[in-house]
Amino acid sequence: MTKNTGNTAIDNFRPLLLDVAVPLGSYYLFKDAFGMSTFAALAWSSVVPALRTVWGVVKERRTNALAGLILVVNVVSLLLSFVSGDPRLMLAKDSGVSSVIAFGILVSVWLGKPMMTAGMKPFLVKGDTAREAAWERLLSGASERSAAFRSKEKAFSVVWGLVLLAECAARVVGAYTIPVDTMVWLGSVFLVGAMVIGFVVGGGLAAGPMEGMLAAEVAAAEAAQQPEAVVAA
Repeated sequence: MTKNTGNTAIDNFRPLLLDVAVPLGSYYLFKDAFGMSTFAALAWSSVVPALRTVWGVVKERRTNALAGLILVVNVVSLLLSFVSGDPRLMLAKDSGVSSVIAFGILVSVWLGKPMMTAGMKPFLVKGDTAREAAWERLLSGASERSAAFRSKEKAFSVVWGLVLLAECAARVVGAYTIPVDTMVWLGSVFLVGAMVIGFVVGGGLAAGPMEGMLAAEVAAAEAAQQPEAVVAA
């Protein structure tokens, strides 16, 4: 019996996606519709994702690694927003989301528990029980392909960690060299671009080969079961 894990994949990435759309939309709402200053609009737009993340933790009584990192960064960023009156510094601090997540991902690889695996697994397993079993064998070291599989698993997270660090650097440079109103929306473009690069590079370098190894593992398991079926008949 298969189980649907599509919602799991969405849940893993929803915090990151919402923390882009909500602050951007609320910034323009506060600035253009309510006539707030750039500083005030930036400050209040930081409140929304912080409250959203806290509400999610309180409501579900749990959080994943990405949501936990975003919560910490949002709280610190919110405090800094009210301490500093410099809109450019407030834009630069937004890069903290990417940098903290990036370092968290890289540290998770070093600890042997790649953070991005939780988001990648549903796309590769596709809710199929045979692929789920093959995934577990590959990660447990029980397969001859396990070493290569684990190596690609780590590579996927490393790619995302490096891409997000690069996005962080681009945000900081842009915050001090590009007009504030332009950087507000361009910062989101940077993040979307980083995510596209992460999916493309990570997919080609790691997820694609991992999917091939999963298919080979499933085929090997089915082939091993065929002689038993013949003897039983």
